[in-house]
Amino acid sequence: MKTFTIKALGFAALFTLAGAGAGFAIPAHAAGIQWTYPAIAGFGSAHPLPHAGVQPSKNKVYKALFDVTKGFKDPSKPDAGLVHVARAVNVFVSAGVPLRHLKFIAIVHGPATWAILNNATYKKKYGVNNPNIALIRALRKAGVHVDVCGQALADNNITHSRVNKDVRIDLSALSTTVIYGDLGYAYMKQ
Repeated sequence: MKTFTIKALGFAALFTLAGAGAGFAIPAHAAGIQWTYPAIAGFGSAHPLPHAGVQPSKNKVYKALFDVTKGFKDPSKPDAGLVHVARAVNVFVSAGVPLRHLKFIAIVHGPATWAILNNATYKKKYGVNNPNIALIRALRKAGVHVDVCGQALADNNITHSRVNKDVRIDLSALSTTVIYGDLGYAYMKQ
């Protein structure tokens, strides 16, 4: 098993290796690593890298549509796709980008649809409180729109009254993706 020093890897390289399933793990407690939550406390930690080669502009407005589809294995933990959206917010803010310059949308569908249930429905289904409620509320407070595919709700027989009140119901993930793509939003597959 190869060992890498976190300091030697850039933030982008770390994500690339993790996303590619590189076959090794970098311990979260590695020396010298500082994790922060500058915009969304408790979700989506970010490691500030003020001297990284590619930095976002503090003056530019960034638009991204996060396609959140993966389901969760442990219903007592927040959906990883939604946590990834929180990380994106925290990464940009840690680099000095104001929240008002982030136009982020999360469209939830597929196996991830169950994350958007209200607490009573979620608890009835899984036997635990919905850990996504606090995360969705924090995302909304940071200006992120959390939407759910209306077709996925219908596919899963989820009535609109069972959806978390902080989640907007869209016609479909398909139409939302096309509409925001047409408006210049970067597409972020989860």
